[in-house]
Amino acid sequence: MSGETPFERVGGRETVDAIVEAFYDAVAADAPLRAVYPDDLAPSREKLALFFEQWLGGEPRYSERYGHPRLRRRHFPFVIAEHHARSWLTHMRAALESQGVTGDEFEAIWGRLEPLAHHMVNAHEDVPRDPLPDDAWLT
Repeated sequence: MSGETPFERVGGRETVDAIVEAFYDAVAADAPLRAVYPDDLAPSREKLALFFEQWLGGEPRYSERYGHPRLRRRHFPFVIAEHHARSWLTHMRAALESQGVTGDEFEAIWGRLEPLAHHMVNAHEDVPRDPLPDDAWLT
């Protein structure tokens, strides 16, 4: 069991997909946070599921499709304030808990997610707001 990845310990792809669905259902109902996202949430759902799987030690499907995550840069087109990061974390915590991610596994994931969410805050920064193309890593 100790050789398992966090991805395996939380329940694999099925659980990650359920976490992402629960998370985006909450985002869709949170008007201030929803305003940060593109009109169509489907690509965001797909990218988060692929990223989260890889980030937890599953297959590198995100990088195979989109290259290095470059998370902060990919989020520059969206003006993200501290209150958005807090809301994001609130919904992600609920999504993780809804899928039974608790105890040590939750703490290990949360210990990495919390600083990552705050790292995305860029509202008061002069950053390039143009989207980074999905295939930017190919050039």
